[in-house]
Amino acid sequence: MKLAENISVACFAFFGGAMRYVLSQDFCAAGTLIANLCGCFLLSFITFFVIKRAKWPSWLTTGLGTGMIGALTTFSTFSFETVAFLQQGAVLIGVTYWLVNLCGGLLFAALGCALGGKL
Repeated sequence: MKLAENISVACFAFFGGAMRYVLSQDFCAAGTLIANLCGCFLLSFITFFVIKRAKWPSWLTTGLGTGMIGALTTFSTFSFETVAFLQQGAVLIGVTYWLVNLCGGLLFAALGCALGGKL
């Protein structure tokens, strides 16, 4: 990786992490869900639109995809929250949360692909 890409990843990761922090503070478990769904949409949109059509510099697409979206999304917090729901006896909420994250992520990624491919 080039120095410009490393710096870009670090800078964009700051913003992605800050966005996830704000979402988690304001919306708790729903904030993690929002962050993950937005991340699925944005990464697929960036992949199909920016990389294939817009031809932005690699340092920018790497920073956006790996840095910002990598820091915005979180599999570990999603897993922790799912297990916490199950351990608290909220099995229906835990299973629903798990399904919405996984199926919603696939749906939002498909929407990002579709929109990115059409623009």
